[in-house]
Amino acid sequence: MQYKPTEKSLKTHKVPQWFHDAKLGIFIHWGIYSVPAWAPIEPKEGSGKEFTTVNEQMKNNPYAEWYLNSLRFKGGPYQQHHEDIYGKDYPYEKFAIEFNNGIKSWNPSAWAEFFKKIHAKYVVITAKHHDGFLLWPSDHPNPIKENYYASRDIIGELSNEVKAQGIKWGIYYSGVIDWTFDENVIESGVSFINTGCTDQNYASYADAHWYELINKYKPSVVWNDIGYPYKGKVKEILAYYYNNFPDGVVDDRWDQSSNFLRTLIKIPPLRQLINWVADKFIVKGGITKKKLTLGDFFTPEYQTFENIVSTKWESCRGLGQSFGYNQLETEQHYIKAEDLIRSFIDIVSKNGNLLINIGPKPDGTIPEPQIQRLSALGEWLDVNGEAIFGTTSWKKPSTTTNLNIDVRFTAKPGLLYVHLLDIPKDSEIIINNLNLDSGSIIELLMNKMQIS
Repeated sequence: MQYKPTEKSLKTHKVPQWFHDAKLGIFIHWGIYSVPAWAPIEPKEGSGKEFTTVNEQMKNNPYAEWYLNSLRFKGGPYQQHHEDIYGKDYPYEKFAIEFNNGIKSWNPSAWAEFFKKIHAKYVVITAKHHDGFLLWPSDHPNPIKENYYASRDIIGELSNEVKAQGIKWGIYYSGVIDWTFDENVIESGVSFINTGCTDQNYASYADAHWYELINKYKPSVVWNDIGYPYKGKVKEILAYYYNNFPDGVVDDRWDQSSNFLRTLIKIPPLRQLINWVADKFIVKGGITKKKLTLGDFFTPEYQTFENIVSTKWESCRGLGQSFGYNQLETEQHYIKAEDLIRSFIDIVSKNGNLLINIGPKPDGTIPEPQIQRLSALGEWLDVNGEAIFGTTSWKKPSTTTNLNIDVRFTAKPGLLYVHLLDIPKDSEIIINNLNLDSGSIIELLMNKMQIS
């Protein structure tokens, strides 16, 4: 089928079966923000639940990859840390020197082999995050910052190694935000709407990058973030991608804030209302979409859905509080391995995938706590992968046992998988509200029992 650059045509695209079956992806946030590798540690994890306003969240952002935006808050913790460690006049872009020195020892094949070992089915890496630094030698270099790109073709090298392991390849790109083009601080709900460069030059720059990344590196996953420039050719890009990569899949973060809306929010009462609403969402932990406009799947962040969602979705999160490497995170700040496994099961039971993030150090070293948790997940999948990969959600996602252990369900034709999210203390358990036909076979660790 040939897709046209219209919303109606693009909405007819079907999620490829491989993405339904994949369940587990690896997210990689790696860039020059991995050099300072610093963000305040907060008592709670993810999506700002520990804050009461957007301003408070942005000023004390637990996401280390937002270092440059947070650095622009006068008198904030990032600015104080930066001045204490690097000096008042040390420019952010100078981190590129240390990053490019570090990646000389990076071994992409070791990464790919590890991802294969833990049963990841696809990998998505940040080709350009919000700071504008490029991880590939683009034919369209940053026109504002000279030599503002990695000294190795990180996207190309990792793409080759990942594909060689039989793993699907995906590319992340920060669409509407590029702090080299727009130095305005994101510090409120209004500034989120108003963020990003609005002129045609940046829109053309972003368009050229997406076409280049698609043509040169042939991703199976196209993952845009935050939104896209209003003057950018979103529909044309997606139609081109679908037509050339029928098995490709696209995320949902392509919203475009019109210039009319940007003008409208200059009205003081409306600005106040938008900021008030945004602050309320921050307390609740952010916004989770309920309806797709463009793209194939929802992308809640550090969040899940309560029930089975018919539209395909993917939950992304860090193993700690940040996506980019944060040197302040210690063992206690990372999700426990057993909780990661429970969360993964819960997501899959509701028609979701888990895109779990690693935040490498500048030299490509993956922090040991991250290795440990992903290895534990991989070892669990060594035994239980059959009940995860290639499954669908069942007619209901969950129940409990007679001992109040949470239970989740996944299914294949003729098979029902029952996941207990804790270890029973008794030798006999009852699964509440589960009625099986007489003669059904229960298989537990290769032992079969006949139901009388």
